Amino acid sequence: MTLVESGERARLIVICGLPGSGKTTLARALEDRYRAVRFAPDEWMDALCIDLYDEERRAKIEELQWKFAQRLLTLGVTVIIEWGTWGRSERDRLRIGARALGAPVELRYLDAPLDLLFERIRNRAMESPPIRREDLAKWLSSFQAPTDEEMALYDEPLLDSSNLVPE
Repeated sequence: MTLVESGERARLIVICGLPGSGKTTLARALEDRYRAVRFAPDEWMDALCIDLYDEERRAKIEELQWKFAQRLLTLGVTVIIEWGTWGRSERDRLRIGARALGAPVELRYLDAPLDLLFERIRNRAMESPPIRREDLAKWLSSFQAPTDEEMALYDEPLLDSSNLVPE
């Protein structure tokens, strides 16, 4: 039974984590299970031949994706935001915006130790130039992991995702 058939309404699913944490793997699996639309700026940037490290263009793409996401939520479509959402203020903005539209909001936080993140990134070999260990360590130190208090602001996930991401 699909979510539409079960009478579930559209929701926003925010995927939070650093590179290599399993965000894309989880987001793609949830996209199929929820029959959702997934927004991933890396994919748009790659398709448009934009440097993945171009923060100004990334911000514009994410803003455009958020506009589309809001419209889809009002139309009853579940949306997955796969931006990483490293900062609490970014996650708050998405949660508050979706709730203003009447949509429940899930936060899916993926965490892994630095060594595992770096190993996964190295094995996938997708980034050019490759992500360096020191960059990942710097990002980890600036990443604002969701606290228990923050997690309590979100709706409970409808689907268990523990078997959808790599260990």
